[in-house]
Parts: sequence; C-alpha cells; structure tokens
Amino acid sequence: MENLKKAVLHFRNERDWGKFHNAKDLVISLNLEAAELLENFQWKSSEEATETKTEEIKEEVADIMIYLLLLCDKLDINLEDAVHSKLKMNEKKYPVEKSFGRKTKYNEL
Repeated sequence: MENLKKAVLHFRNERDWGKFHNAKDLVISLNLEAAELLENFQWKSSEEATETKTEEIKEEVADIMIYLLLLCDKLDINLEDAVHSKLKMNEKKYPVEKSFGRKTKYNEL
C-alpha cells in the first residue's frame, strides 16, 4: 500500500497539483469518479457490464483509489489501519452466527 501511495504522490508532486488537493475537492473528485464507475453499469445487468466494460471499470476503480489515497494523505489517515479497524467494528455488528448468508442490516439481525 505504501508503494502505491508513494507512486500517486510522486505523480501529483511532479505536476505541482498538491496545491489544488484540499479535502473538500478530493472528496468531490472521489465521488465523481465513483459516479463514473456507476455509469458503466447503467441500463445493463451486472454480467453485461462486467463483460463489456471491463477496461472502463478498471480505469474508474483506479481513479477512485488514486483519489482515496490522496485524501488519506491529506487527512493523515493510514488507510490500511482504517480498514482493519472498520473490519473489527463490522465483526461486532455482523457476527458470523447471525449474519452468515444474510443481507440483513446489523440492526435487524
């Protein structure tokens, strides 16, 4: 993860774009890229989208990750630690014995 973050920051810094990357604009950009990912699925079944839009989906996923890494850098968030922490929280909300094979929200288990 750290090598990926360094590569993204290097790309950004070579272009002197860091001055444009405040938290608000990074969050907006992250959401715009997520919407572009969603657009690949619009009016298609999941299977059709993944069969016909693989390259586009891959590019949008990469854009989302780039903006997420930039946001984490800006806010001094260790993404790996944050994910592990969230997984521990979710383990408590969704114990295997109650949630296995179910899509029910934690407050309805």
